[in-house]
Amino acid sequence: MSDWGPVVIAVVLFVLLSPGLLIQLPGRHHFVEFGNLHTSAMSIVVHSIIYFALITLFVIVIGVHITTD
Repeated sequence: MSDWGPVVIAVVLFVLLSPGLLIQLPGRHHFVEFGNLHTSAMSIVVHSIIYFALITLFVIVIGVHITTD
């Protein structure tokens, strides 16, 4: 049996938290900007911290598992 939970969660969070794709925090002109497709060094750091916190929460604390036979 394979556990695909961490892989699926990591891929989904990576796509959703890519800076500038859906949301950029902090933005260039405003604190939060939506769908501007730009990025900065500070937004990469902020999104990385949020990604690490969420992946830790889902994989380690909650323990999401998707098993296949």
